[in-house]
Amino acid sequence: MRNAVFVVPFFMEATLRFVAGAASLPGVRLAVVSQDPAERIPEELRARIAAHWRIDDALDPRQIAAGVEGVTRQIGRIERLIGSLEQLQVPLAQVREHLGLPGLSVAAAHRFRDKSVMKTVFEQAGLPCARHRLVRKLADATSFAMEAGFPIVVKPPAGAGAVSTFRLDSLAQLTDYLQRHPPQEARPVLFEEFLRGEEHSFDSVCIDGRLVWYSVSDYSPSPLTVVENPWIQWCVLLPRHVDGPEYGEIRAAGPAAIAALGLQTGMTHMEWFRREKGGIAISEVAARPPGAQFTTLISYACNLDFYRAWPRLMILDEFDVPRRDHATGAAYLRGMGSGRVKAVHGLAQAQKELGALVVEARVPQPGQAQPSGYEGAGYVVLRHPETRVVEHALARAVELIRVELG
Repeated sequence: MRNAVFVVPFFMEATLRFVAGAASLPGVRLAVVSQDPAERIPEELRARIAAHWRIDDALDPRQIAAGVEGVTRQIGRIERLIGSLEQLQVPLAQVREHLGLPGLSVAAAHRFRDKSVMKTVFEQAGLPCARHRLVRKLADATSFAMEAGFPIVVKPPAGAGAVSTFRLDSLAQLTDYLQRHPPQEARPVLFEEFLRGEEHSFDSVCIDGRLVWYSVSDYSPSPLTVVENPWIQWCVLLPRHVDGPEYGEIRAAGPAAIAALGLQTGMTHMEWFRREKGGIAISEVAARPPGAQFTTLISYACNLDFYRAWPRLMILDEFDVPRRDHATGAAYLRGMGSGRVKAVHGLAQAQKELGALVVEARVPQPGQAQPSGYEGAGYVVLRHPETRVVEHALARAVELIRVELG
């Protein structure tokens, strides 16, 4: 029996699916360390968790270590320590190092978490990525903008997704941004070349430094474009076949980038661009399973529950390489602007035309607040053996379904 601790700041639905997957593994005794009290775990799942320890800050490595020590007294020596959130990877690595547990090293965790360091690693390894600069003073910002040209993208070095990410199209916008958010030595800002082209993801599994599985996704359009245009509903397509020449460059560069960052065993989520003028550029990589229903999409494409496969990989070092026999996609249902959902239009026609392809859906409910960002208030997941069928259905879904906010 292997004792493992899953660190969960808050019991959100997606995170609980990973916890449930871990709790279902034969030969694993699972404990949970969280900020939320145990009473917020669904009763059926709580019955399968061997121990729980509550802490005040689940991103504080000292408190995580105290939590591990607490559950150790309940179930015995802990052999694995895992967590699925981006912000957890560095503190988890620090606690593993302190306790002598296997897993992502502190140095590698920093390379994945700090996007400026990450891109420097890529440059040193000869891997394609956007030009960038870590800006600590106004002169550095202006100098980079003149070198790279507009548009440019600014983001926090340890950001995730498109949170706090902005596109600046002119010197006037840059000046306004710097007046509102002046860079500081202690709080630098990452400036990047704006990559023009199609955005994709490359999700992969490595064991002992060897890539054993990968998946490719196509974005329509990029998340930043969606954030900047509130009328756009985002779509993601996972083609059935990802071993053709159109993905050859990322199949070569993706594993090399992961190796350069220092991952040995784990799952990664990489975002990359196919440039308008040819070639690719890697945007960033996270040493965790993907969010935004990507884990669900991959599971349906491969007929393998990745909410269970990921903790099995991290706790038992085991992974069954699946066969990809379907294309899948998600249409994210998003109203224009912000506010609460007033109504959802077009559902009956969408059900009539696309219902046979739907394998999972979350329809926005009246009165529900729409979160900020590109994911919107709900989603529809579609699946079919033929990629073109899913691609057409995604376009039709966002054409038919309209979320009205009020």
